[in-house]
Amino acid sequence: MRLLFCLLLVPGLATAEIYRWTDASGQVHFDQRPAASGAEQVEVRPQVVERDQLTREREERTSRFYQARREEQAQAMAAAAQQQAERETECRKLRSMLADIAEGPTYYQPAADGQRKYYSDEELDTARRQLRDRVSERCS
Repeated sequence: MRLLFCLLLVPGLATAEIYRWTDASGQVHFDQRPAASGAEQVEVRPQVVERDQLTREREERTSRFYQARREEQAQAMAAAAQQQAERETECRKLRSMLADIAEGPTYYQPAADGQRKYYSDEELDTARRQLRDRVSERCS
């Protein structure tokens, strides 16, 4: 990041005019505009920084580390989105079941012998309560 910043800064420095002057108290000043008296233009040459092998390897490791972190974050976001979609599907199903129980005067479940087993009023109330509890727990 610092290297990128320096590379972006270098062309600006190459074209900038820098002036140096000394004030009455002997202090040296630098500015982009010349002072009223005795300022001289200074040539600014960009510094070339050579990186050794260890530095290049460290930068490469750092780059791989951050790339791995970005991939982990993307996978975590995808997993979270999938879980959210599954939860929304489950909530739609629960709400539909609750609406079906609330609308129908009779509610039944198929028995093993092929007959219908009708719910009593108490069983319907229990089923509604359980569905409402699951909706409030899973869909809030």
